[in-house]
Amino acid sequence: MQHEDTQSTPAWLRRFTKVTAFSTLFLIFAGAMVTSTSSGLAVPDWPLSYGKLFPPMVGGILFEHGHRLIAATVGLLVLLQAFMLQMAEPKPVVRNLGWLALAAVVVQGVLGGVTVIFHLPVAVSVGHASLAQIFFCLAVSIAFLTSRFNDSLEIAPGLTGLRTVSKLIVGAIFIQIVIGALMRHMGAGLAIPDFPRSLGRIVPEFANAAIAINFAHRAWGVVVAIAILALGPMVLRRAVGPLRSIYVTMMAAVAAQVLLGAFTVWTAKSPIVTSMHVMFGAFVLASSLIFALTAWRIERDAAKRAPIGQEAMA
Repeated sequence: MQHEDTQSTPAWLRRFTKVTAFSTLFLIFAGAMVTSTSSGLAVPDWPLSYGKLFPPMVGGILFEHGHRLIAATVGLLVLLQAFMLQMAEPKPVVRNLGWLALAAVVVQGVLGGVTVIFHLPVAVSVGHASLAQIFFCLAVSIAFLTSRFNDSLEIAPGLTGLRTVSKLIVGAIFIQIVIGALMRHMGAGLAIPDFPRSLGRIVPEFANAAIAINFAHRAWGVVVAIAILALGPMVLRRAVGPLRSIYVTMMAAVAAQVLLGAFTVWTAKSPIVTSMHVMFGAFVLASSLIFALTAWRIERDAAKRAPIGQEAMA
């Protein structure tokens, strides 16, 4: 039986929210390509590009202006999504998320402009990268809450504790992404040029801030991976089918992310590999968020139904 507040999201709106979420993931890849190719100031003015709406797409301009075009397209999708949700989505929380996503994309655009105008200050650049991940999480949440998958989730009595643990894991992954953004925008991506060792040691000598932030990214990544692995026995032993499937996807994404991180170092920060590493980081975050939302939904519905079942037994 479907929950009463999830049964009437139109199919076309479900599809539109998925398109918006996937477009946002591609935007993260495009933004990573700008940093990976050092094209952040290839276009030194904003909001125009060399005083034009469409400058010659050569060299770094291709990546920087291309990123702006993709961002504008995603912004339009988010604007349309907000109005579509307001008109056709029955759940108030999802309508509110639509407006919040629209506000986030506007702030994100302004931060992108400030980043260019003030010549890539680290704090603003890291804020721009971090807000991109928050915006992506909003898009994923909207797509999840309007999905047939969410509608079809069944109650699982006795399933408790997963939503608390899963929220902590989402937070830990987000911290890892912020540390990675700080490392990238400090230009510290190759401050430790070897892997899996660090300057030939397990723990390197912290001779400068670049080495420290690079090693922090590696060390916190290990913490995150261990936390996700530790979740495995609980999921496989107690969780329902959908949670197991999401967990397997999350583990596969983590494995791919570790490999991409290694190849980022081994290829001396190949732009494609590095950008894929950033994008997969966002995918790991999204999969952990979907896991947390699924656990929350299952546990919430089970808690609501528990008194009814107890009364029937009485």
